[in-house]
Amino acid sequence: MNGRCMSGAAAVVAAGLALCWPVTALAAPEAASALGKAATSPSDTAQALRVVLGLSVLAILPALLVCITSFLRIIIVLSMLRQAIGMPETPPNPVLLGLALFFTLFTMAPVLQSLNENAFQPFMNGTLGMEAAYGKGMAPLREFMVRQTREQDLALMIELSKAKVPQSIEEVGNVQLIPAFMLSELRAAFQIGFVIFLPFLLIDLVVSSVLMALGMMMMPPTTVALPLKVLMFVLVDGWSLVLKALVGSFH
Repeated sequence: MNGRCMSGAAAVVAAGLALCWPVTALAAPEAASALGKAATSPSDTAQALRVVLGLSVLAILPALLVCITSFLRIIIVLSMLRQAIGMPETPPNPVLLGLALFFTLFTMAPVLQSLNENAFQPFMNGTLGMEAAYGKGMAPLREFMVRQTREQDLALMIELSKAKVPQSIEEVGNVQLIPAFMLSELRAAFQIGFVIFLPFLLIDLVVSSVLMALGMMMMPPTTVALPLKVLMFVLVDGWSLVLKALVGSFH
């Protein structure tokens, strides 16, 4: 009895599938066509391009941070300050990176605001194309880089790239401007670092002379000089002075 019921149920299911198959077969091409139209609609394509562009920018964000912002000068000066004090591992790297990131935001705030209002938001809203957004976004960044770049460094990069000599700054390509900006940033950072090293070097010389005069030639000068350098740096509020000078060094 159970076997007959099961065979009867199977027959009913088979009959139902046979009846539904033509309808399903006819509906399948229409569904596929609708899906194809939906997938290739202009709004979906634009949204997909925005997602791809956003992921690409996130992937190269560290390189952009170093190459086209004030981060390079700030992190080099902070690292040289740490070496000048005589504590290569204090403050630790995450602390210096955090300080450099925040002060990069402070110095780049007008540029980032202009980029967001004129390029990023219109592009995300769909009112601006990719090419136009790139041009409007690069304009404030180029203006910032040009203000910090020396003419000698820019001329050197144009000569090394064997490019045509431009008649105006608008004709200078990003391929020449970005490395020239980085070279100028390195030069400015080393100039500031040299000024920072001088007082600490003076303390080292004084401590070494005093120890030699006292006949304590076997005692390392850094043992006495390091606490004195830390004390002097704290008394003159060194972090505030250095960071204020760093922010003021950008034009």
